[in-house]
Amino acid sequence: MPHYVAIIEDAGPDDVSLWFPDLPGCISGGDDVEEALESAPEAIAFYAQDLIEDGRQLPPPRTLDELKADPEFADDIRNHTAVLIEFPPSDAAEE
Repeated sequence: MPHYVAIIEDAGPDDVSLWFPDLPGCISGGDDVEEALESAPEAIAFYAQDLIEDGRQLPPPRTLDELKADPEFADDIRNHTAVLIEFPPSDAAEE
């Protein structure tokens, strides 16, 4: 299963956002990190649906090392927590 790198930004009490360097404009959020992570696969699903409606495909995910080497995202990865989000989630594939 592919995994997209997500950057977690804790903006303060009850405000956590998560975004994907490989999926511009795709974000998830919540009151805490757990909630933002839980919503992340759904955010990717909505993003993918919009791309498909526009006749495009979800781009392949880059590895964390590839993103660390990209000057556009290197500072974000260095200054925030990066996590891997599986998409599609393995539990969705079992349904």
